[in-house]
Amino acid sequence: MMLAPLHGGGRVVKRLFKLIVVLALAAAGAGYVWLNQPLVLGKGGATVELEIEPGTSPRAVAQAVRAVGIEVNPDLLYWWFRLSGQDRKIRAGNYEIPAGTSPRSLLARLVRGEDSQRVLTIVEGWNLRQMRAAMAREEHLRHDTAAMTPEEIMAALGRPDMPAEGRFFPDTYAFSKGSSDLALMRRAMLAMDKRLEAVWSLNPSDSPLKSPQDLLTLASIVEKETGKAEDRAMVAGVFINRLRIGMLLQTDPTVIYGLGEKFDGNLRKRDLQTDTPWNTYTRAGLPPTPIAMPGKASLMAAIQPENTKALYFVAKGDGSSHFSQSLDEHNRAVNTYIRGK
Repeated sequence: MMLAPLHGGGRVVKRLFKLIVVLALAAAGAGYVWLNQPLVLGKGGATVELEIEPGTSPRAVAQAVRAVGIEVNPDLLYWWFRLSGQDRKIRAGNYEIPAGTSPRSLLARLVRGEDSQRVLTIVEGWNLRQMRAAMAREEHLRHDTAAMTPEEIMAALGRPDMPAEGRFFPDTYAFSKGSSDLALMRRAMLAMDKRLEAVWSLNPSDSPLKSPQDLLTLASIVEKETGKAEDRAMVAGVFINRLRIGMLLQTDPTVIYGLGEKFDGNLRKRDLQTDTPWNTYTRAGLPPTPIAMPGKASLMAAIQPENTKALYFVAKGDGSSHFSQSLDEHNRAVNTYIRGK
């Protein structure tokens, strides 16, 4: 027996096809809107810093975008990377993601990589004032901290009770044109956090240094007192010995730091006798803050000083130092290298 054809079946198929087309067009339209709609940056920030390590997979990149505070579905972002055909062209680097960035422009930025980036070098031994002056001279940075005090800067970086001096690791940092100087400071601060944590883990139990802040402060003094790299551990050894026995550190760079902008390049006897929180001729122990930004070598010297009995050193005039165990020996060295006797 033959069944009669269902004359309405063709109309159902046509309607179903039209529905599928409409849904596809709607999905395409929604996708177009999503691709070009500005992403929301976490906490309403003007920029978000995104760091992509070499070898990071496209899926991990999408997850990292979400992890730094950009409000986006990482699965959608990953599939956009895949469907674009550019997922394997994403480059490692440090990125400043500004407000107004869409998924489309984000991918374009990540594919371009660091081609348009510039660099700024924070020099070992610089103090905060010198670092800020270098940033102020950099025309491609956005100077968001220009009117801020050091205390306001640290508050903006989420460290309101931490002194700013010494907290930024000296290194060369790449940045995009128009990046915030505050964002660059944050990267330098986090780099110092990482270095300080690693070095502090090596601190021996019998060390007179009682905290990472002590380590940072001593390392900053070692940085300023060392003329030749080979003397660095010996310089640290002298200061460690003095701290152990409660002897005044009596280091000129701390006095100079305490004088601030009043220092004219000539350290006088009255300066050594004028009490400030940083005058280690009048006050025992370490000063209340670092006096500069120490590099890795000075941090390591402070935590692993030379095993020496020396308590004194004097500059020899060629960048190196003469180290002495006794005051008499030190006075003879001063006569030789300073007074020329």
